Amino acid sequence: MLDIVQIMEILPHRYPFLLIDKVTELEPGKRIVAIKNVTMNEPFFQGHFPGFPVMPGVLIIEAMAQAAATMAYLSMGGDAKDKVSYFMAIDNARFRKPVKPGDTLRIEVETLFNKRGIWSCAAKAYVGETLMTEAELKATLADK
Repeated sequence: MLDIVQIMEILPHRYPFLLIDKVTELEPGKRIVAIKNVTMNEPFFQGHFPGFPVMPGVLIIEAMAQAAATMAYLSMGGDAKDKVSYFMAIDNARFRKPVKPGDTLRIEVETLFNKRGIWSCAAKAYVGETLMTEAELKATLADK
């Protein structure tokens, strides 16, 4: 549905901090599914952890937030270039299994509410059918 070039037209993030590779499903304002291909050449694996590489949980949360922001921007129906997404809260985060090099992280985000520019979303990250991480995210879209 969206490739990396299209995602880069929406999100301000760039390597090494652009953490979604493609969007496979989108219902504007309601739901998005994005993919992050986790590879050994990610810069964080050098120190997290030597001999047992694990994707940092905070970066999994960031990948979920980038998927949510992509959905929010596309739901606005206008140009998102003058907007930026800011975290307001991360609630009920649970890290169930480690994400490792070679994994394909499927990120599913559903909107809980969108009121007065504040988005609340339920986000889950899977490898295959295994739930790896989940959290509730709140953010706002603000002018740059």
